[in-house]
Amino acid sequence: MARPGPKEQRYDRQLRLWGDHGQEALESAHVCVINATATGTEILKNLVLPGIGSFTIVDGNQVSGEDVGNNFFLQKSHIGQNRAQSATELLQELNGDVSGNFVEESPEKLLDNDPSFFNRFNLVVATQLPESTLLRLAEVLWNSNIPLLVCRTYGLVGYMRVVIKEHTVVESHPDNMLEDLRLDKPFPELIEHVQDYDLERMDKKDHSHTPWIVIVAKYLTKWFSEKSEQLPKNYKEKEAFKELIRQGILKNDNGTPEDEENFEEAIKNVNTALNRTEIPRGIEELFNDDCCLKLTEQSSSFWILVRALKEFVANEGQGSLPVRGTIPDMMADSNKFIKLQNVYREKAKKDTAAVGSHAAKLLQSLGKAPESVSERELKLFCSNAAFLHVVRCRSLAEEHSPNSCSRDAIISHMDNPDSEIVLYLMLRAVNRFYKQHGRYPGVYNYQVEDDIGKLKSCLTGFLQEHGLSVAVKDDYVHEFCRYGAAEPHAVAAFMGGAAAQEVIKVITGQFFLQYLQFCKYFGVLPLTGLFCSVLLAN
Repeated sequence: MARPGPKEQRYDRQLRLWGDHGQEALESAHVCVINATATGTEILKNLVLPGIGSFTIVDGNQVSGEDVGNNFFLQKSHIGQNRAQSATELLQELNGDVSGNFVEESPEKLLDNDPSFFNRFNLVVATQLPESTLLRLAEVLWNSNIPLLVCRTYGLVGYMRVVIKEHTVVESHPDNMLEDLRLDKPFPELIEHVQDYDLERMDKKDHSHTPWIVIVAKYLTKWFSEKSEQLPKNYKEKEAFKELIRQGILKNDNGTPEDEENFEEAIKNVNTALNRTEIPRGIEELFNDDCCLKLTEQSSSFWILVRALKEFVANEGQGSLPVRGTIPDMMADSNKFIKLQNVYREKAKKDTAAVGSHAAKLLQSLGKAPESVSERELKLFCSNAAFLHVVRCRSLAEEHSPNSCSRDAIISHMDNPDSEIVLYLMLRAVNRFYKQHGRYPGVYNYQVEDDIGKLKSCLTGFLQEHGLSVAVKDDYVHEFCRYGAAEPHAVAAFMGGAAAQEVIKVITGQFFLQYLQFCKYFGVLPLTGLFCSVLLAN
C-alpha cells in the first residue's frame, strides 16, 4: 500500500469528512472577508488551516490599540498600519498552500466605485458592517447569485445569517442512515443470488458463514409462503419473524442450538433490514419543483440530474430510486461477502448508467455537452439520491422590509420573554440607533445612562414599524448599552468556528446549513436553543 503524501497527511481528518472531491472544491475557492476584525480573522483562520484556495481581505481601517487587544492576528507593532495587510501577513503563516490578498479600501468605496469587484469571489463574508452598507452589499451579491455570510459579534451576542438564493446539497451525510438493501423489493440479480443458497442442505461451515442479508432474504420468502404476503410490520409480527429465523439455527447432537453468529446477526438486524423502499417526501418535492419540471439552458447540473432521476424512477427504477450499492460489514467468509457486495455494486452501476443516459439526453436537448456532468458527479448524485436537499433563503432586503416579517411566529416565540428572538430584535434596534446617532449605544462610558433611553426609543420604533406587539425586558436594553458594541475575542473565536463551518458547507455542497441565522448569549444559552430562522426561511 502506498504511503499517503504530505497533503493526505496534513488534511487526513477533513478528507474523511468531505472526501478528496470536497477538498478540491475548497482548494479552488476564493473567499472575500470584509473587515479584519477579531471575528473576521477567526473565520479566516478556520478556513486557511483546512486549505481554502485563496482569500482576500477588504478593509480600509488602520490597526488600533483596541484591535491589538482583541485580535490574535494583529500585534502592537501593527498599530497605524493597514488592518487588512497586517492580518493577511500573519494568516498566511498558518498554511503556505493558501494564497492571501488584501485590499486597502473600505467596502463603501468599493460599492461606490467598483461593485463588480465582489463578483470574482465564490462567497463573501461580511463582519461588523453597518446595516446600510450591509444592505447595499447584499443587493449586489444577490443579483450576481453569490452567497453572502453575515457574521457579527456584539458583546456576548453572536449573529449569523446565510444569504443565498439556492443551495443544493448532494452529500448531506444524514445521521442514522439506514442501509439500502431492497429486501422488500429485491431486484432480479439479488433474487438469483439468494436462490443459489440452500440453507437446509449446507454443511455446518457454510451455514455459519452465510451473510445475514441472505438469511433474512431466504426467511422472508418462507414468511411470504407460510405466514403473510406482507412484510412483518408490527412488534408481534417482527418477533414471529425473528423466531422463524431462530428455528433455522443448526443444532448439535444434544439438540442444543449451535453458536451461529451470522444468524444472531440476522435476528438483530431484522428491524432495520425490513424498512420499506420508498421515495422520501423531500425527494418527491424536488421532482415537483419548477426547477426540475422546467429545465432551461441556465439550469444547473443538479436540477438536470434531478430531472434525470425522476425519469429513471418512472421507467427503469419502477418507482424506486437507484440502488445505493453498499452493504454493511457482517459475519461471513470473504468469498460470500464479496459476491454479495458485487451484486449490489453492479446493480448500482447499472442504475447509475441509466440515470446518466437520461441526463445525456436532457443535456443534448438543452444544447449542453454530455461531459458537462462528470462521471464522479453522476455517481455521487445517484449514491446519495435519497438524501438530496435544497435550501432557499430570502434576500436581506426582504427580511428588512417591514411588511415581510413573520409577526405571528415572532410573537409566539416571545411568549417566553427570554427567547433568543429578543436578541435579534435588540440587534435591529442598535442598527437603528447607529443610523440615527452615527455610533452604537454605550461606546462612550459617560453616555451609557443617556443611551439607555435612546435605545429603548429605537426599539419601540422598530417594533411599531413592524407591527410587533411584544414586550422586551428593560434588562436587555441595559445589557446592549453596556456592551458598547464590543467584540470580545472569546465570542469572536466561537463565531469564527461556526461561521467557517457554514462557509465550507456552501463551498463543498455537503452537509446541511445549520445556521440560517442564530442569536444567542455565548456560554449562557444552550447551543441547541431556538434559531431565529422564522424570519428568513422561504
